[in-house]
Amino acid sequence: MVNQMKLFRNAGQSQRFRFVVLVIGCFLVSMTFIVVSRPLAFPSLSSRLRPQKSDAEREKAADTSSYSAPSAEKKKEENLQGKKNHTIVDPIEEDKTGIGEVMETTVEAEEERADQDEDHNRMTLPTVSNYTIDDPVQVDKKTTPEQPAREAKAVEKMLSCDFSDPRVDICEMSGDIRIPGNSSDVIFVESPQRDQAFRLRPYARKGDQTAFGRVRELTVKSSTAAPQCTVSHDVPAVVFSTGGYTGNLFHDFTDVLIPLFLAARQYDGEVQFVVSDMNSWWVYRYRLLFQKLSKYPPIDFDKDKGVHCFTRVVVGLRAHKELSIDPARAPNGYSMVDFGKFMRSALSLERESMSNIEDLAGRRPRILIIARQRSRKFVNLFEIAQLAEQLGFEVEVNDAEVGSDVGQFAKLVNSVDVMVGVHGAGLTNLVFLPPNATVIQVVPWGGLEWLSMLDFGDPAKDMKLNYVQYSIGVEESSLTEQYPRDHPVFKDPFSFHKQGFHVLRSTFMANQNVKLDINKFKSVLWKALEHIIQ
Repeated sequence: MVNQMKLFRNAGQSQRFRFVVLVIGCFLVSMTFIVVSRPLAFPSLSSRLRPQKSDAEREKAADTSSYSAPSAEKKKEENLQGKKNHTIVDPIEEDKTGIGEVMETTVEAEEERADQDEDHNRMTLPTVSNYTIDDPVQVDKKTTPEQPAREAKAVEKMLSCDFSDPRVDICEMSGDIRIPGNSSDVIFVESPQRDQAFRLRPYARKGDQTAFGRVRELTVKSSTAAPQCTVSHDVPAVVFSTGGYTGNLFHDFTDVLIPLFLAARQYDGEVQFVVSDMNSWWVYRYRLLFQKLSKYPPIDFDKDKGVHCFTRVVVGLRAHKELSIDPARAPNGYSMVDFGKFMRSALSLERESMSNIEDLAGRRPRILIIARQRSRKFVNLFEIAQLAEQLGFEVEVNDAEVGSDVGQFAKLVNSVDVMVGVHGAGLTNLVFLPPNATVIQVVPWGGLEWLSMLDFGDPAKDMKLNYVQYSIGVEESSLTEQYPRDHPVFKDPFSFHKQGFHVLRSTFMANQNVKLDINKFKSVLWKALEHIIQ
């Protein structure tokens, strides 16, 4: 019996042992299957994995170009601003808060890409698309006062002044340039062996003493004696005057705005204007053009108290000819066609081209008659408007006084198909016309055809406009009421040209009005209609 009990106990132990072995074997097989099919992520390898961002964080990182208000979450506000408030967040400053994580993650990512033999030397920050890890991050366009000295080392120093142009004097320089406000100096910081000075008036009507009497003279000089920078800029500067004849529409464009387009358009807004003889009302009148050419408010050279520092400066504006551009001499081959496109864009003008005959099926062609109020005015304005209506035109009559809202009047001009006026500043509005529109210039008596073509005929053609010129006869001039028919005014008008422009102007421009011969002028309006039909 005792032996039977021992055998039973041994058999039970053997069964339990086999059961335990079976359980352990199943466990080991299961673990082996798990390990083979899905490797474990050990802590030592977890740092190789890039941390995942939330949807909100990815959405924030994608917005690289604009300033945005912070979220309402307090923790997020503290991360972005360092304090609980509701001020606007600068995206560059926002990016700095996570720069350590970005750097660490980038190094790890580079190691992974290196394993795949891919060469990536630079990494773009997630919220400042135009900066890289290898580049210094700039917080603002205006940097510390010490920066120009550092940048000047990388910029070739150059000072060059050109006084040979018959229309304007120009000085160009690169290096360490300082412009003290409320002064007349532009200082090129140079070694003591090369001290020199150049004097010029930055206005594009060289030789006109009347105009230059309203333009302050500036001094461009190289010197080691220069005031400390208070504001430093990383964009070039263009220095010019709004004195001279500004306020007259023709001179606004031919002396300043077209030359300013030539000087600044190539920088795509990244340029700073420094304005001498600054008329605030004038800058306000053309504010839309200024804003299109420069992203920065103009600096009033006469009143500003700071010392502005640049690495490149141009003093003066290049001008090629009256109200026009020579593409062979212009940056990027700019032409008056490009200037017209710029004007339509800056002033939000709707018509980019002339209406064709199909577009006129539902409306009449529009004509704008510029009615001067002083000299060279149409004496029979009503008859001229009536003639145009009889020929099928919808007539607009305006004195072309732009006033403070140049954009509003530009929209009127852009809406018409034909513009007609006596030689004078009002014809400058041709810059607002759509391509292939027609300009009719009425030339007063006195041999003024050459001047009329120079001022408005050639510019109209350069802008791809149709141009028609009508020279009045003696009977259409009010000069018949002032002089006898045998006077040199009628017999030899060019003798007055030889006496100088002031005599020419006072005789034939300042004291003459026009009474058009309606029968003769009718053929001119027919020619304008032909241009529309073609």
